[in-house]
Amino acid sequence: MFYRPADGHPLPHNPLPALVAPRPIGWISTRSSAGDNLAPYSFFNLVSYAPPQVIFSGDPRDTVANARETGVFAMNVVEEAAMAAMNATSAKVARGVDEFALAGVAKAECSTIDCPRVAGAPATLECRVLQVVELKGGHNTLVVGEVTGIHLRDDCIVDGRFDVTRFHPVGRLGYRDYAVVRDLVQMTRPD
Repeated sequence: MFYRPADGHPLPHNPLPALVAPRPIGWISTRSSAGDNLAPYSFFNLVSYAPPQVIFSGDPRDTVANARETGVFAMNVVEEAAMAAMNATSAKVARGVDEFALAGVAKAECSTIDCPRVAGAPATLECRVLQVVELKGGHNTLVVGEVTGIHLRDDCIVDGRFDVTRFHPVGRLGYRDYAVVRDLVQMTRPD
């Protein structure tokens, strides 16, 4: 089967999100004059080491608007135990509704930026906005941020490594599907 995205797809459901999977979920927290906000973004990733930078993209309302207004955001790692709360924060609610409270998620303050974070997250990246790019399509905005601080939950550090098997990160697949990391496979790159 072949199709051109501009012509639409011939399947009952769009296969594109299922093709690029699993995708990490950036559970993005922000603060603005309207209040605190928490929302998951599956169009998210780490894109460089030095300096560390991340990207996320989506609808330009709330999270993107808050990051643009304040110049900061925090990216919280989603663990298996927080899947239901993460999903609850994806609800479309009025601006100013605090999704932390809506989903019963404990919040803490960031250290390098004026922004809330998920208190029990396995890891949080505190970020300063470097660039906001309007992407083709009208409702697609890309936010690039530089990581200014990193929180790691102590129980996730084993033998000097951040151990994902201690909390089981969640990834986004296509449709309504998610993946939970439980098994690891190690390979050494050729020199």
